[in-house]
Amino acid sequence: MKNCVLVTGANGLVGTDLVTALKKTRVITSDLTSSSENADVRDFARLEEIITKHRVTMVYHLAGLLSVGGEKNPHLAWDVNVNGLKNILDLAAKYQLRVFWPSSIAAFGPTTPKNNTPQHTILEPSTIYGVTKVAGELLCQYYFSKFGVDVRSLRFPGLIAWKAPPGDGTTEYSVHIFHAAIKANKYTCFLKPDTFLPMMYIDDAISGTLKLMEAKKKNITVRTGYNFSALSFSPEQLVKEIAKQHPGFVCDYHPDDRQQIADSWPRSIDDSPARADWGWKPSFGLPELVTQMFAHLQ
Repeated sequence: MKNCVLVTGANGLVGTDLVTALKKTRVITSDLTSSSENADVRDFARLEEIITKHRVTMVYHLAGLLSVGGEKNPHLAWDVNVNGLKNILDLAAKYQLRVFWPSSIAAFGPTTPKNNTPQHTILEPSTIYGVTKVAGELLCQYYFSKFGVDVRSLRFPGLIAWKAPPGDGTTEYSVHIFHAAIKANKYTCFLKPDTFLPMMYIDDAISGTLKLMEAKKKNITVRTGYNFSALSFSPEQLVKEIAKQHPGFVCDYHPDDRQQIADSWPRSIDDSPARADWGWKPSFGLPELVTQMFAHLQ
């Protein structure tokens, strides 16, 4: 039996596209439902059973609660996001696995520089999701330093994808808006029109993830989470671009408690270490992103 890759949280926004991109690799998918191996990432014994059964050598650990869901249940968010990651890292140390784990711009907070946020900066998040990401980054760095675990991470910006249904993340207005445009040609946005956030089309996120995991170990200089960026735009700018390609589209704005979360995050990101270390470079601008979303969703 050939070695294989395990993807946890395989049915989520990133996992759905990642599994497709890994089609030339033997992949074991894990989620709570509809996967080749159903598993709760908090269950160490079950994870170990899957890893040994399939001779797993690499794990893309994507399972976790996002920002809005985390605020609804902080205890569950900590349990899944931190204890689940620790299970994976302990197994990686035991079985010499290479691990990918997604951090997030949620690791930043109100005291972080907002524009061109540097790689090494203040991390004081105001959400439990962000707290779990900072804790996770430090765990990753510790397991690399202490046990030699080859764990790699990206601070994902808001991701825009079409294969999986949109979730409850703060940046996922940028996915819901396309579904609303196709269904009713109108949308009510829960953020202010001038709320700039770092964003990225899913194809760039997947290609960057794979490029990071394929990079030589000696080239990886960041073991917490690499800054990772492609675009930075506001809902107002996205609406204008959608209207160009979908005439008659209108949007109104009714900010809710998610606005406070968005306000705590950066407006733009400096990802120069990722570009220098392993050649990261995005391919999709805003017009191309909008074109792709309509082409696939319609």
